[in-house]
Amino acid sequence: MSLEDDLLKQRLMRIREIEALGYRGYGRRYEFTHTVPAILAEFGAKTAEELAPEVRVRIAGRLMTLRHMGKAGFGHVQQSGERLQIYVKKDAVGENDFALFKLVDIGDIVGVEGYLFRTRTGELSIHAEKLEFLSKTLLSMPEKWHGLEDVETRYRQRYLDLIANPEVREVFVTRARIVSSLRRQLEAREFIEVETPMMQSLYGGATARPFVTHHNTLDIDLYLRIAPELYLKRLVVGGMDRVYEINRNFRNEGLSTHHNPEFTMLEFYQAYTDYRGLIDLSEELLRQTAIDATGSPVVEFDGHQIDFSSLARFSMREAIVRHWEGEGGPSMEDVANPAWLLAHSHKSTAGEALTDIFERHVEAKLIQPTVIYDYPVETSPLSKNKPDDPAFVERFEIYAAGMEIGNAYTELNDPQEQRRRFEMQLGMRERGDEEAHQMDEDYVRALAYGMPPTGGEGIGIDRLTMILTGSRSIRDVILFPLLRPEGAIDLIGNLRELDKL
Repeated sequence: MSLEDDLLKQRLMRIREIEALGYRGYGRRYEFTHTVPAILAEFGAKTAEELAPEVRVRIAGRLMTLRHMGKAGFGHVQQSGERLQIYVKKDAVGENDFALFKLVDIGDIVGVEGYLFRTRTGELSIHAEKLEFLSKTLLSMPEKWHGLEDVETRYRQRYLDLIANPEVREVFVTRARIVSSLRRQLEAREFIEVETPMMQSLYGGATARPFVTHHNTLDIDLYLRIAPELYLKRLVVGGMDRVYEINRNFRNEGLSTHHNPEFTMLEFYQAYTDYRGLIDLSEELLRQTAIDATGSPVVEFDGHQIDFSSLARFSMREAIVRHWEGEGGPSMEDVANPAWLLAHSHKSTAGEALTDIFERHVEAKLIQPTVIYDYPVETSPLSKNKPDDPAFVERFEIYAAGMEIGNAYTELNDPQEQRRRFEMQLGMRERGDEEAHQMDEDYVRALAYGMPPTGGEGIGIDRLTMILTGSRSIRDVILFPLLRPEGAIDLIGNLRELDKL
């Protein structure tokens, strides 16, 4: 029997010992008066004298340390990422509760009732008078976690990561603040939150490969959505002038520190505005979100101070000229010349080449929050043309920390032009572009009923959270990122065998 198997057996036997004392191995409802963070916030700065008369408390949490000292002992109870010391003395808790204290293991969940005091070393603690057993851990907690060198284990066993690393919990608390801030700001501007289908018979709204599933009753293939865009714009046609959705999207693409096949986006659409109006709104949203999530518009990411107080603004052509490194830097005339563009890219059209050059030479250098506007029509099938230059569209993307965090444009609302764009995309698909947009005739039909001038935008929640929490990988801001299937765990068989004892 391995060490782990022996430990599992010991823990299961210990449940019987705990139950023999009159406690449940897996307890029931427990009424607490305070959380650990609330106690630390309210009483953490108080002296021993200020804790008199007695401040009585009842808490619940997980034991993270244990130290036995004859007829007394200490431990630390953790709740919501914070720890509070408990002092357990046989004379104070009684023989039965002290016998329980001698049986508990690090990782067990307990309830503690008593009063606050300070130890001789000055540590705020609970002088226990009653214990309750709430849940048994059968597996050992890591003695020293230090983030674990095997990061895949952290992602796979996120529950253990959250127990052992309070800073990991704080990342996801901050993520919740980010979503809450964006939702609150949009609703203050009279946007309505909606829900659109996650399974679609025709995918669209972005250029990406979908995941395919099958509906047995209807006997049809369906696609997990790659974007909610076309459904949200149908709602604008229907008279819902300001709508948004915080949505999960699924794209059957590669994995990287910036990409996860399942990710979260905020998409919002506002009638009677355009992409320039959305640039101003984006600046306000991102600045306030940073303040709400972190307390400041300035955050640190990968050694850089990222300042969300404002957004720098460049056209795509200007950005290439400005950020080109090395000899032979292009002029504005060069980046407007199809021959120069095609000579510096393997793409087949000047517009695709311009975008390709931007992505290769500029994107990673956009550290401070920056808007890049005016995109080629070839890469923007749903955007409205610039009236003075039909080869370009009224579109912008937001970059920060060298990665895209937002995409927006003045929505194309001419059904005839939308048909032409879809057909252009079909031609690209025939030339081998598997991610080119499909024809969506119902969407064209919706536009044929008339959609008001509209601006639409998507902001990536995962990447924004990366920047605002200083996280280098998208997996650090997704609670359960996609991983390869795990090998055999060998727990169920052991539990089955030990259940016979």
